[in-house]
Amino acid sequence: MIEIRKSKAALTLTPSAVKRVRALMERAEKPVLGIRVGITNKGCSGHSYQVEYAEDARPLEELVEQEGAKVFIDPLALMFIIGSKMDFVEGKIQSGFTFENPNAKSLCGCGESFSV
Repeated sequence: MIEIRKSKAALTLTPSAVKRVRALMERAEKPVLGIRVGITNKGCSGHSYQVEYAEDARPLEELVEQEGAKVFIDPLALMFIIGSKMDFVEGKIQSGFTFENPNAKSLCGCGESFSV
């Protein structure tokens, strides 16, 4: 008998992030499948998160679905963010997605970039 195990999600979303992703999906100007999270080489610490609409599914992407919110993870970013928690924080001056990343070894002072 073959045992099938369900793997742990590569990324978890807080209730605030789920709500924001679903709102973005609903308000998009053209049909989208969800949002895509990637990593760019940027900032004083080396890597920065990139969040954009996912109009299509790309080969080898990881899909995280949580309560109707769909987040596609770029395969090149997966090793940098696996095990992270994504949140959405809304403040008086700035709002946006934040990441609690267990793989990050250091963060820059402004919070825009990280290194692993």
